Parts: sequence; C-alpha cells; structure tokens
Amino acid sequence: MIRSNPQIFRPLLVVLAAISLGLSGCGSKDGLERDSRGANELYDTAKISMTSGNYDRAILMYKQLQTRYPFGRYTEQAQLELAFCYYKSREPDNAIATLDKFIRTYPAHPNIDYAFYLKGLVNYQVVDSFLQRMMPSRNRDRDQSGGRQAFNDFNELLRRFPDSRYAPDARQRMVYLKDNLSAYEIEVANYYLRRKAYVAAANRARYIIETYQNTKEAEAALEVLHQAYLGLEMTDLADDTLRVLALNYPDSTYLTGEKQRRSFLDILWPFD
Repeated sequence: MIRSNPQIFRPLLVVLAAISLGLSGCGSKDGLERDSRGANELYDTAKISMTSGNYDRAILMYKQLQTRYPFGRYTEQAQLELAFCYYKSREPDNAIATLDKFIRTYPAHPNIDYAFYLKGLVNYQVVDSFLQRMMPSRNRDRDQSGGRQAFNDFNELLRRFPDSRYAPDARQRMVYLKDNLSAYEIEVANYYLRRKAYVAAANRARYIIETYQNTKEAEAALEVLHQAYLGLEMTDLADDTLRVLALNYPDSTYLTGEKQRRSFLDILWPFD
C-alpha cells in the first residue's frame, strides 16, 4: 500500500486556496459586479438606484463609474448626482467636497448653478434630532455656522446666476436663514447683557443693527444697546440710542416701561 505524504500535498493545498480566494475576489468589490459594462450602463444603473431612493447603492455605482471611466460625457453629471446622493444620505462633508471639486473642475458646466444651490441645501439641512422635534423654536440658540455658510452659498448663487431656476427658492431660504441668524445674535447679546459683559453686549447689538436692520431683532438690539451703554455709564450714547429706538419703533414696549411676559417655552427652558 502506498501511503500519502501530507507534506507533499500541503503546498498544493495552499496554492489551490490562494487561487480560490483570488477568483472570489475578482467577482465583486463593495458588493458591486466587476463586469465589462460600459459607462452608459453603469450610469443608468446608478441613476435608477438614486431615483428609487437607494442612495448607498447609487453612491457605490457612481464611484465605480468615476474610477473606471474618469473621462467622458457621463462623468461630469455623475459627480453632481453623487453629491446629491451624499446630501440625501446626510453625509455633508462628502457632499461639499464633491461639489467643490465639481465647481473647480467644470466652472463652465451648464448645471454649475445647481452645484452652488446644492451646496446651500447641504449646509441648510438641519439635523433631525429629538430636541429639534420637541422644541423647534430653540433652534435659534444653536451654533449657526452652518446657517451662515448656507446663506453665503445661496448668496453666491444669486450673485453669479440671478436668473437661475433655483434663485427664487434660494431667496426664500435666505429670508428664513437671516431671521434665524439674527435671532441667534440677539440671544448672544442678551446672554452678555445678563452677565454684565456690557462691551460684548454692545458690540453684538451694533452688529445686529448693521447686519440685520430689516429683521424684527433690530428693535431688540437697540434695547440691548441702550442697556449696555447705561451699564458702561455712557449716558450720552444711551440717550442717542433711545432716540433712535423711539424714531424707528414708536410703539416699543421698552419705551413705555412695559415688561413682556415670558413665553411658556422659555419657562420650560430656563438654561442660558
């Protein structure tokens, strides 16, 4: 009887295992078929996934398209749609990076205005948190850096493409953003005032008056400015501020000494 020697077969088994792994690795990557489909087929598949709301799948397909066909008529539009999928998947960093690259690479693209508009939408997007759903009016107390960037993005769209089909919606969103930004600033100004940081409160109030003079917070900013000047014992400036307030807001309750009642939500949320 001939006995098999395991030491002879061991190298063969290793080779066979390596070949098997190599073949299985060629079949797919990231769950995608590694086949010979052309750019148009890959693009159509990605588009269908995006339209159906399967954004993760669409992202993988668009990325594969760009890797396999870095140049071509599908690549430019695929980059825009990839950014949209990132936006819908709530991946703002990837969306902004993709849009910035698109704007740098294709500044004369016929849909370049959409790229600026989409940048604004990405920054405009508010995280759907429990606190926001329960107390949406407190959204103005949060950091507004995203709101400022969204405002600047929409403003850039209007500056470059005032007749864009996206311009009307951008203007409406800017109105909302401006109201939120001014409300945030007056919250900060009042915060400083309550802590008797009069210089900081005065600076914030002046900034609101100069930047958001067409918002309802401009009246409140004049009130803060008057109190800050009084705290700094700058009576002449305090009197001037009161005259400006009376001229622009003759019905102000601040002038008559009436105190506004705190809202029920403010009572529930006593934190500064």
